[in-house]
Amino acid sequence: MSAKKPNILLIMADQLAAPALPIYGHSQVLAPNISALAAQSVVFENSYCNFPMCGPSRASLHAGVLPHSIDCFDNAAEFHADIPTIAHYLRSIDYRTWLCGKMHFVGPDQLHGYQKRLTTEIYPANFAWTVDWSKGREYRPTNLTMAPVIESGPCIRTLQMDYDDEVTYHAVQGLYDLARSADDDPFLLTVSFTHPHSPFVISQQYWDRYDHESIVMPTVGEIPPQDCDLLSENLYYCQARHLFTVTEDHVRNARHAYYGMVSYIDDKIGQILATLEETGLAGDTMVIFTADHGEMMGERGMWYKQHFWEWAAHVPLVIRKPGQSQGSRVKQNVSLVDLLPTMIDFATDGAGLPLATPIDGQSLRKLMEGEADDWPDIVISEYTSDGSTGPSRMVRKGPWKYMEIEGVDQLLFNLEEDPSELVNRVDDPALVSLVDEMRALVASGWDIEEVRARARANQKRRLLIHSVTGGEPTYVHKIRDDDDRRYIRNAGAADTKARARLPYVAPAKPDKPLTGDTQ
Repeated sequence: MSAKKPNILLIMADQLAAPALPIYGHSQVLAPNISALAAQSVVFENSYCNFPMCGPSRASLHAGVLPHSIDCFDNAAEFHADIPTIAHYLRSIDYRTWLCGKMHFVGPDQLHGYQKRLTTEIYPANFAWTVDWSKGREYRPTNLTMAPVIESGPCIRTLQMDYDDEVTYHAVQGLYDLARSADDDPFLLTVSFTHPHSPFVISQQYWDRYDHESIVMPTVGEIPPQDCDLLSENLYYCQARHLFTVTEDHVRNARHAYYGMVSYIDDKIGQILATLEETGLAGDTMVIFTADHGEMMGERGMWYKQHFWEWAAHVPLVIRKPGQSQGSRVKQNVSLVDLLPTMIDFATDGAGLPLATPIDGQSLRKLMEGEADDWPDIVISEYTSDGSTGPSRMVRKGPWKYMEIEGVDQLLFNLEEDPSELVNRVDDPALVSLVDEMRALVASGWDIEEVRARARANQKRRLLIHSVTGGEPTYVHKIRDDDDRRYIRNAGAADTKARARLPYVAPAKPDKPLTGDTQ
């Protein structure tokens, strides 16, 4: 590694499930740029988000702490300005910190330690999408139903393509600006896309990269809600699956479009990495690629995220150290809260920094360098957002994943023997001591009734404020004068995206053969 403090390029996708990538074994998805990066990097085989929902996951990553400890209960929970982030810590050692793209910070602080943002935000930053447990499991803050699945397919243009094209342009320009700056201080550049988030639509160019009839379909078929755990059953109604008929054709279309969306974002990542090379910055830059959560993609009949199943909570994590050219893989369990201490570790060459508050993550550096003897191999994820009617928590240790769902259901799976999570082992008499251990891990720092009461009180405060203010101010970070009106502001995401879509229309065939006569 260079003696210079390494630059850090953090690239994030939105709603990209690790199982949907070829580096995690998918047989069909085309993502050559991500695969090429992985071939020179450390690939973490078992990496998890700490909350399978955008806002809380991203806040948790930046703070290095679990979401409930900073009151990030749903996608409209404020990320408070008094919480130190990786951007604050790196700035304390003279890093330039820039943010380009989506981050879904909620509240007046839209920087959280970043010195500047290169684009506006795609989503609201106010309390518009607050969860309301008093309205039950069918309350939909963003009006998300099965419509994005049923309406999936090719298109000409979408709101999300508008946004990610803008993000790519400014990320590339940002790298040029950093490369030619007279300031030699290292940088953290975070580039965050909104693809492959639903709705499942993509331009014909990316749709045509896949043969529709050979699209790989879900491994696990639909499970009736009455046979599901409480959270899965709640999501069945919250996502209005009881009000829509999702056919096999719909599933195939949605998965086809999702694969195309992954290829679209892979092209964007390739463009950014090519610019990193072109500018001569690659040799001094650590590259981190990850996602905030996954996407169920019809597995178990489920869609979107909002649960701890592998397709929803298992996220890609790829890290390339400066100068690294040979890839390796790490099997141990890790999570997004580990990124803050990892970046500090590399930025200080192991010296570390005094932390203003305790964190829940640990540096991944030893794992990356083949020293895994004392790694605890434990990750925790939480959920209190859309579709929930109470708090849930998951812990993974070794091959075992244990879930406590809203204080009602307990689920235990051995992911090495049962990767599809179909055999609940929680009542296996041979596993009594293991179940006790996993229950103790879930309960560590977590009192479900205290979290339930705190989340409900937090909801009430935000719901009142939003009802009397109408969502003003929106807190949206403005770059252009009209950024308070561009993208999704004070309305439901699904409806806004649908209105902004330009559908694909097949070219009309002429009534008569064209002769080529122009006279």
